[in-house]
Amino acid sequence: MPDLAKMHDAEKRLQPGKEYIGVARIDGPLIFIEKTHPVGYRELVECVDDQGALRLGMVLDTSDEAVVVQVFEGTQGLTLPGTRLRFRGKPLELGVSAKMLGRVFNGLGEPIDGGPAPFAEAELNVNGKPINPTARAYPKDFIQTGISAIDGMNTLIRGQKLPIFSGNGLPHNELAAQIARQAKIRGGKSEFAVVFAAMGVKHDVSQFFIKSFEETGTLENVALFLSLADDPSIERLITPRTALTLAEHLAFEHNMHVLVILTDMSNYCESLREISTIRGEIPSRKGYPGYLYSDLAELYERSGMIKGFTGSITQLPILTMPNDDISHPIPDLTGYITEGQIVFEREMHSRGIYPPVAGLPSLSRLMKDGIGGGMTRDDHPHLASQLFAAYSYVKDVRNLASVIGEEELTPLDHQYLEFGEFFERSFVTQKSDEDRTIEQTLDMGWDCLRKLPREELHRMSEEELDARFEG
Repeated sequence: MPDLAKMHDAEKRLQPGKEYIGVARIDGPLIFIEKTHPVGYRELVECVDDQGALRLGMVLDTSDEAVVVQVFEGTQGLTLPGTRLRFRGKPLELGVSAKMLGRVFNGLGEPIDGGPAPFAEAELNVNGKPINPTARAYPKDFIQTGISAIDGMNTLIRGQKLPIFSGNGLPHNELAAQIARQAKIRGGKSEFAVVFAAMGVKHDVSQFFIKSFEETGTLENVALFLSLADDPSIERLITPRTALTLAEHLAFEHNMHVLVILTDMSNYCESLREISTIRGEIPSRKGYPGYLYSDLAELYERSGMIKGFTGSITQLPILTMPNDDISHPIPDLTGYITEGQIVFEREMHSRGIYPPVAGLPSLSRLMKDGIGGGMTRDDHPHLASQLFAAYSYVKDVRNLASVIGEEELTPLDHQYLEFGEFFERSFVTQKSDEDRTIEQTLDMGWDCLRKLPREELHRMSEEELDARFEG
């Protein structure tokens, strides 16, 4: 028998709008309903089952013949004749507030830390508002992560989108938590906050993030949105949108510098492929929908700086490359949209190097605009270029040694091998709780260059060599 008390409670919570009883088809997390009034794309839908339980959904497709609704909590327990739908006539909105910092939420923005829902300062559309391209300000200002492989060689700039390309079993979660704990804008007067969104993560991973922030006292400046692995996969599609909605409020209403960390974007794309398959859409590369690029761009482009606003949004998406394939559609399309990438190397991880940031395929396209005199240090541009060139030669020497043997290498080649080993073990490698200043990072870079003859340092000026090489 239906629970009359639950049904009465659901009646009180239902918002005004046209209601329909009975649906045509239920397929996975999707509901198909025919002969409705004209409804809008991404309009919010309330769904009540036979027992009176209320769950939310969103219009995924609309036409004269049928409307497709994706249900965030899943469709388990729903029946064709007993399901009731009511269209709210507006998109999904999130109540946002600066008080959400220090709290933990699920993918829909509901508190899961045992505390009450924060008082909302505003109700915002989770799909965001388009930003006029002419209103955007060019990304600038150095963000210090405390990680030498990033700060020294692949510098993160305020307003940038810089993804991390990782793989299964690699320490991207540890690096994400470390960046969230340590990231800061040097000399900045504006407040700094972190919005952290995890999609499809396991319970132990979610607890790792929460415990990491609690123990270091940084949780008060972090808002966590966790969509766990046993939550409905459809919820993962809304998680980054709720997180970015809060980030936009903090940045452009409270003038905060917000770092948004999204992990794992591969789980997000898998959910997108799942929905596309259920809908019977024609698949594109690897079975992903043809609109994967535009869907990712919709998320990534919700970052940056706007003229006239002090705050900013910087994105650090993290994705695990299937089979470590950087040409896979997810990293491939992400690379087209974002301004560079930080690539993890499994071989470095197997040698105990943390973080295992590959020196050659990693780059930050906006690095040149946020380093140098007045931002980091005068010698930073030339030093990073020289370290990159020398490490590139190390890779060539190692490949040559694997063919002819190390005993056949020249004395100069042996010096480069020594430099490469020292560079990986001192500059790249650091502890997961080690927070290095940019000065420490650059000084360590000079320590590495001293392993090479001065005449090999073609990218450094004579003034820089005179001032620092002999020191």
